Order: sequence, then structure tokens, then C-alpha cells
Amino acid sequence: MPKQRSVRTDERTRGEPSKSARTRERILDAAAKVLNRNGYAGTRLSDIAALAQVQAPALYYYFSSREELIEEVVMLGMARAQAHVSETVATLPEDATGLDRICAAVGAHLEVVLRLSDYASAAIRNGPQLPAELRERQLAGQRAYGDVWRKLIDEARAAGEIHPELDPRAARMLIIGGLNWATEWWNPNRGSLRTVITTAQLLTRQGLAAPR
Repeated sequence: MPKQRSVRTDERTRGEPSKSARTRERILDAAAKVLNRNGYAGTRLSDIAALAQVQAPALYYYFSSREELIEEVVMLGMARAQAHVSETVATLPEDATGLDRICAAVGAHLEVVLRLSDYASAAIRNGPQLPAELRERQLAGQRAYGDVWRKLIDEARAAGEIHPELDPRAARMLIIGGLNWATEWWNPNRGSLRTVITTAQLLTRQGLAAPR
């Protein structure tokens, strides 16, 4: 009669990713780093395989093409950026103002694209470089993320916190565009992330605020 596995062993292994799943995740992590560093045109499967420590042909076991791999990185990046911003805003106290929530979103966005996630940074930096079909799908994720910001600005505006002469859409696009551009110029050797976040939050709050 075969020896039964103990309950303790089952509990320890249940939910652990398989070797295949771990390899797939390692490939995605490597792809995010290479895409973030080299851009869409410069991202080669051989570089991804080397960083992931797998043979290049093995990539096709997990992804049918280079484009499929890059698309998954990009879509995960957009989802992670949206999740981090939404979760950060959700932790604020109930009496937080609309501008408080917008500024929290500003800080969370910079955190995720500059420090926390190669995926999010790669998605933002490479969007315009993607082929048309892939770009369209990426834009769908980008629009969903934009809805998070639209809601924050609309709520602050309804509360009378936003300057009445500001166009909400223009304000939203300028804020997000400015935050995204930080992925191109920020250098941790020339200023801390905290300083960049504080500066962005001050500019956002004072730029949006209704006159007293």
C-alpha cells in the first residue's frame, strides 16, 4: 500500500507555483527588465533568455512569439500601476479631501513606475513604440487606468476643491503625462524618489486648487 503524504506536507506545498510557472514568471521578469532598458525595437529574445537563465528556444514553450511575450509584460504593467494607485488611495482615511486623494495617487504612480515595477515602467515607456494592434490593446488598459484618475478629479471638482477655470480632461492628461515623463529623466543619483514625489504633489495640489 503506498505511503500517504502527511497533511502537513500537503499544506506546505499547496498553492506553491510549479517549476514551469516559476520559469514563466522568471521569463516575464527578464522581459520587463530588457524592455524597460532597451525599448521595443531593441528587445531581443536572446537577451531575455540570457537574463532568465534559460535556453532561447525554451521561450517558445511559454510564449508563441516575441510580441506575445512583450504584450503580456505591457498589460501586466498597466494592471500593476492601476492596482498600486487604487490600493494606495483606498488606504486614506475617510476624511481625506479630494486633493489629498489625487496627491496620494501622484505619489503611488511615481513609486510604481520608478521603483516598484519594471513592468509598469516598461508599459509606460514603450507604449508609443508598439505595433498598431498591440498598441490598441495597450491603450484599452491605459484608458481603464485613466478612469481612476478621472474619478478622482471629478470627485474633487464636485467638492469645490478644483479651480473652476481648469478643464478636467486637460488637467488629467497633463498630470499623467508629466508623471510618465519622469521615467525618462529621473536619476536616483541626482535626487531621491521622495523628493520627486513631494515636488510632484506640491505642483499638483497648488496647480489644481480652487482659490480661497
